[in-house]
Amino acid sequence: MSFYIGREASKLWKRICAETTTEINLLVENWKYILGGLICQYIHGLAARGVHYFHRPGHILQDAGFFLLPELGQERAYVSETVFSFVFLSFFLWTFHPFIFKSKKIYTVLIWCRVLAFLVACQILRIITFYSTVLPGPNYHCREGSRRATLPRPDNLFEVLLIIPRGVLYGCGDLIFSSHMIFSLVFVRTYQKYGTRRFIKQCAWLVVVVQSLLIIASRKHYTVDVIVAWYTVNLVVFFVDHKLPEMPDRSLGALLLPVNKDGRMKEEGSKLVNGNSGDSVDRRLRSQANGKVNEDLDNVHIEVVDGS
Repeated sequence: MSFYIGREASKLWKRICAETTTEINLLVENWKYILGGLICQYIHGLAARGVHYFHRPGHILQDAGFFLLPELGQERAYVSETVFSFVFLSFFLWTFHPFIFKSKKIYTVLIWCRVLAFLVACQILRIITFYSTVLPGPNYHCREGSRRATLPRPDNLFEVLLIIPRGVLYGCGDLIFSSHMIFSLVFVRTYQKYGTRRFIKQCAWLVVVVQSLLIIASRKHYTVDVIVAWYTVNLVVFFVDHKLPEMPDRSLGALLLPVNKDGRMKEEGSKLVNGNSGDSVDRRLRSQANGKVNEDLDNVHIEVVDGS
């Protein structure tokens, strides 16, 4: 039993090392896209904080969702955040599953390049919309009488550029459309395309629907914020996905990096992409070489016989 466990642990460690090397090679080639996407996340957070300076509390707008869904209350506001955290963490861990499991269909770096592209496109539209019309926030800390409803005039530029988690949680004015729905819908649509478990796909869509209702019931967004997010994010992902080059499917044995000048895959690249050990690659190369030698000998034998 201990021998079996040790052998499996050794295989797992080799798989993790090979996958890490492959992903590092991909990161070296695509680091600009990853870095650009992360910078845009900061810009989006900066824009959300900036609109808070313009927010003025007022009467909550008439909303059909508020009329139909009972109010959870301020003490239960954590429920929707818990659901969102579950969706975010689950998707994040899934993108790293090729490091552990044998069934590999995605590359972690490439999947995050696509996800960040979707997020950036949606967040640009979101920034435009919530700066176009600043609505009075329905959340409890954005209502009249709350000291967090408005931000005092900043004393310096550093105060504007500094984004703290507490400020993100208690932002006001960045309403249309919901940022939580952007992330959740992008994650679910990505898994819908590249995931393999049908049951998980169905559950993921159900969780997003439940999250939509919880956001409204928690009075964190108006119903229009959630509805606009549903059709905007889906349309943006649909069109952006068609513009991006299709990601290679590892389950079909697609080869990526690295490549020699003559267009052939390097030995170590073939080993890392296919998840094979160096010994198996060497055996495969020797087998191919022996086959080539035998074929040449057969051709020579035929020529000699014909010549005689």
